[in-house]
Amino acid sequence: MPIRDHFHAPFDDRLPWPSLHNGWIGTITERLNELLPPEYQALDSMRLSSGFEIDIATVESGEAEHGTGPNGINGGGTAVATAPTVYSAPPALGTAPFTIADATEIKVFTNRGTRHLVGAIELVSPANKDRPESRTAFVGKCLDYLGAGASVVIVDVVTERHANLHNELIEAIKAPDELRLPETAFVYATAYRPVIRRKKTSLDIWVNAISVGDALPTMPLRLLGDLFVPVELEATYTEACRRRRLV
Repeated sequence: MPIRDHFHAPFDDRLPWPSLHNGWIGTITERLNELLPPEYQALDSMRLSSGFEIDIATVESGEAEHGTGPNGINGGGTAVATAPTVYSAPPALGTAPFTIADATEIKVFTNRGTRHLVGAIELVSPANKDRPESRTAFVGKCLDYLGAGASVVIVDVVTERHANLHNELIEAIKAPDELRLPETAFVYATAYRPVIRRKKTSLDIWVNAISVGDALPTMPLRLLGDLFVPVELEATYTEACRRRRLV
């Protein structure tokens, strides 16, 4: 089902954003748990203290960057990821330098020993975009996840606020301009994967601009090394709408 505008007529009455938001989060979580290897679990609306522990960023050797690494996973380098491949991620739009800082969502954990956060999916709400301080807080939260080694997917289908949180994140890390979305793009899905190459930390970045009426993309969420799981936005959105009788 093509993405609708849930902030303006007629769909703001037929299926307003708060109802869709809650249902979509639950549907994505259920679908991820069908796809994830046994040692991983997706939990929605989890709140963690600022001191949470997160899985390490991917480590890749120089020679593995263009071929199969020592562990048999393409581009995996010295990362340890023994689970079977779930999903092959498409090429990233690009890579940006990224300094790991000292310092309503779906989170994916690994159950191996102590639970570690390895990925977060953020469905942007109007309140995340309404004021500069709200946008700064949202970007800061995403950078905290990335700085601790967790991958992040951002889904923004909010049409009533014309701010672009992806561009603000790109500006915050001083990434190249080619990784930005056009200034007129306010609906989009993006993904970020922390990685270490040749002892330098960086982010692989996937970007998809969306228009109302478009089919939604599938976004890559890295679990560990080169082990990815697909975030199937189109199928989960369609199912969330169907369950709320918007067909």
